[in-house]
Amino acid sequence: MGFKLINAAEARPGFAILVEGVPCIVKSNDMSKTGKHGHTKCRIEAVSVIDGKKKVFVIAGHERLECPMINKRRGQILSINGENASVMDLESYETIDLLISKELKEELKEDLKDGDQVEYWETEGVKIIKKKI
Repeated sequence: MGFKLINAAEARPGFAILVEGVPCIVKSNDMSKTGKHGHTKCRIEAVSVIDGKKKVFVIAGHERLECPMINKRRGQILSINGENASVMDLESYETIDLLISKELKEELKEDLKDGDQVEYWETEGVKIIKKKI
């Protein structure tokens, strides 16, 4: 899948970046200016799109970060089997098996049922249900 490059100093909250090959959403970017000849350092906090784990790292402000393309689509749940759901895409009418994100599972424990419409994200070859519409 395609991606673009940005400087670490340009990563704002809400941006999607790749951290160790995992797509993440930036939650905060604290920049500190170092001494006379030093470079800006960025302390970036990001949350994984796939498993919701928090990732914190420090990088020079001029270093390049990859921004993956996230394709957001809509679908209808056909059936739920544990942490997976069979979903029909509302544009192409194809049936696909998707993971249910941990945040959504905790938030809507028993509300998610057959026939509900959901938004799912496709990024870096992974498809995951992110929210109920």
